[in-house]
Amino acid sequence: MTRWWRPELGLAVVVLVLGVLVVVGTLDVSAAASQLGLGPRFFPMLVGGAMVLIGLFYVADVVRGGHAEPEESEDVDAGAPTDWRSVALVSGIFLAFAALLNVLGWIIGASLLFFGLSVALGAEHKVRAAGVSVVMGVVTYLLFVKGLGVTLPGGPLAGVI
Repeated sequence: MTRWWRPELGLAVVVLVLGVLVVVGTLDVSAAASQLGLGPRFFPMLVGGAMVLIGLFYVADVVRGGHAEPEESEDVDAGAPTDWRSVALVSGIFLAFAALLNVLGWIIGASLLFFGLSVALGAEHKVRAAGVSVVMGVVTYLLFVKGLGVTLPGGPLAGVI
């Protein structure tokens, strides 16, 4: 007999609750559609709805006794202890990003976020990681600001792009 409460159920409930929060939070967003016909609510509603569906299916699967087995090709030791140093680094990087976003602006803040995460998670080529991070920061800024009409903080680069 399997226990009804397992860590997988906790994760499933977290995914479900986060999906509901994203959908509910997106309902408060009001803005006109962009030139592409998609407003700033489209992608958050898409992601939130997908999270709700995945969370529901995941909860049902776990309650019925399902559990995931690592694939043979995965190089993962399921019995290895949690790497709390990496968890703390990633959490700290996200908190710093959230705290500094309005000061640094999206492009600089997101570039530092992407670079910090890549280094914390083991990027071997730091110069390449820095280049990719800057490109990702600029591309995401342009997609959201120019493509979707979403206002993101400009920081010191306001008016440059």
